[in-house]
Amino acid sequence: MPHPGSQPSSLAGPMPPLRIGNASGFYGDRFSAVREMLTGGPLDVLTGDYLAELTMLILARDRLKDPKLGYAKVFLRQLEECLGLAVDRGVRIVVNAGGLNPGRLAEEIGELAARLGIGLRVGQVTGDDLLDRAAEFTAPAGLLAANAYLGAWGIAECLREGAELVVTGRVTDAALVAGPAAAHFGWGPADLDALAGAVVAGHVLECGAQATGGNYAFFTEHDVTRPGFPLAELHADGSSVITKHPGTGGAVTVGTVTAQLLYETAGPRYLGPDVTARLDTVRLEQLGPDRVGISGVRGEAPPPTLKVGLNRLGGWRNEVVFVLTGLDIDAKAALVRTQLEQALDEPGRRPAELRWTLARTDQPDAPTEQQASALLQLTVRDRDQAKVGRAVSAAAVELGLAGYPGFHLTALPGQGAPYGVFEAVHLDAKLVEHWAVLPDGTRRAIPPAAVTSPAAPEQTPDLPAPLPVGPTRRAPLGLIAGARSGDKGGDANLGVWVRTEQAWRWLAHELTVRQLKELLPETADLTVTRHLLPNLLAVNFVVTGLLGQGVGAQARFDPQAKALGEWLRSRTLDIPEVLL
Repeated sequence: MPHPGSQPSSLAGPMPPLRIGNASGFYGDRFSAVREMLTGGPLDVLTGDYLAELTMLILARDRLKDPKLGYAKVFLRQLEECLGLAVDRGVRIVVNAGGLNPGRLAEEIGELAARLGIGLRVGQVTGDDLLDRAAEFTAPAGLLAANAYLGAWGIAECLREGAELVVTGRVTDAALVAGPAAAHFGWGPADLDALAGAVVAGHVLECGAQATGGNYAFFTEHDVTRPGFPLAELHADGSSVITKHPGTGGAVTVGTVTAQLLYETAGPRYLGPDVTARLDTVRLEQLGPDRVGISGVRGEAPPPTLKVGLNRLGGWRNEVVFVLTGLDIDAKAALVRTQLEQALDEPGRRPAELRWTLARTDQPDAPTEQQASALLQLTVRDRDQAKVGRAVSAAAVELGLAGYPGFHLTALPGQGAPYGVFEAVHLDAKLVEHWAVLPDGTRRAIPPAAVTSPAAPEQTPDLPAPLPVGPTRRAPLGLIAGARSGDKGGDANLGVWVRTEQAWRWLAHELTVRQLKELLPETADLTVTRHLLPNLLAVNFVVTGLLGQGVGAQARFDPQAKALGEWLRSRTLDIPEVLL
C-alpha cells in the first residue's frame, strides 16, 4: 500500500474502490460471518469489531483470572477455520480482538499460522492500555481497565509495511476501516474530508448486520431472517457505497444506513482521534438494490484530547423476581415489599441500594396463568457481597409460606455477582503513546495529530417550514418514524428519522425536548439535548444519566437503552392525517 501523502498517478486513471467488509459487530456475533464474508464475494480487507464498554469489563475480569487472557478468544477459533482461505484470496484482516492483550493474541495467531503451515505477516497496535498510569488521571481504587481510544494511523503503518493481519487493542471502531483506506489510497493527516468519509463508512460497518436490516425499525418491509454482513466500496476521495454480498439476506437501504449513522452518536460533529466527521454533511443516495452511496462528508481537525474508557468494580448486585398472579396485584406488591424490607432492616443486613420495579404484564380474565401474572423485581447493590447474597436470598425464600397468595419466584436467588461501572475521561493526546508493531517486530511510534481544534460550538440549523394546519389523528409515532437507540456510558442516545421531506417538516417542529419528556416519562427529570440533522431527516437526542453508571451496573430494565427508540415509536401523539 502506498505511503500516506502520495497520490495515484493521473496517467493510471482513477483507483478502483477498496472493498472492506465487516464480520463482527460485537463479542458474540455470528461465528460463521468470517467464512461467509470471505466466500460470499470479492473483498480486499475484512474487519472485525469485538469491543464495547461492557466487553472491556468482561476482558478485564478474564485478565484478573489469567494474565495471559484479556483478548477475544472466539477470534482465534474463527481464524483457525478461515486463515488459509483469507491468505489464498489475498484478503487482509484488521480486528480489535486484541482487547486488553493484543500482544498475546498476536503471539497466538503466529503460533496458529505455524501449526497450519501458513506464512503470515502479523502487525499489532498498542499503547492504549493506561492502567499502570491511572493515578495520573483518576482514582485507581477498584479500576480494572483504562484504555485510550487510538486512531487509524497505527493500523495504516502496519499495512504499509506488509502486514496481512493487524491486531489492535482499543481503537475507535471506525479506525478499523479508516486505517486500511488511508494506507491504500495514500492519505495523510491533512486529508480531512477523505478521512471523514472513511470514518462515516466505518461507523456504518462497525455494528455488522445493523446496517443490513438487523434491529431495523421497519423490519417487516424486508426479509431479515438472516441478514448478511455489510461491506463498503471506498473511493479515493472518501466517498463510498454501502452494500453486501449478492444473495445474502437483509437489505441495504437509505433507511438502514440512516439508522446506523444515528446509532450511539450525538451532535453533528462526530469526534475522533484522526478527524472530526461532520454528520450534518452526509448525503445518502439509493443507487440500486442493496447499494447506498455516501458522499459529501466534510472533515475538520480532530480534538486535542483522546477519550479514555475506565472500567472499575462497582460492588455486588443481586435480584429477585416475584410472580404476582390474578387479583390485587398492587396490594400483593406492597405486602411483599413491606415484609422483605422489614426482614432486611436487621443490623448488618440491609444493602446500600434497593430498587423495586413492578411490570404489569398481567391481563384481566386471562386465558393462561402466565398472562394473568405480573413481575415484581427487586434489585439490590452493595460493596459487601454478603449483604446482597445470602441475606437477601434468605429473606426472600423465608416468605414462601408467609407471603401473598400464590407466592413464587421466577428462580431461586443466588449469592450475587460483581458489577462494573464505566466512565470516560479525556487526556491530552500528546500524553498517550501509540505504537505500530510491524511484522518484523520493529516498534514504530505514531505521532499525535499535528493540527487539532477544540470542539466548536454547534450552530442550530434552521427549521424547515412547518406543515400547514390540517386534520390530525392520534396514532403511534412509529407509523411514520424510525428510531434507533443505544448507550454511551451512563447516557442514552436516541435517533429518530422519517422518510419524506413532508414528514421532516412535521417532525422537526413536533418532536422537541419537551415533547420527548412527555412521551418518555423516565426522561422527565433528566437533561435531554436535541440535535437536528436535516440531511438525514433526523433528530438525535442525548439523554444524560438515564443509564446510571453504564451497562455494567445494570441500573435499568434495558441497561443499554437498545429498545428506548421502540418504546418511543409505540407512543401515540396527534399526527397529521396527510402523513398517515
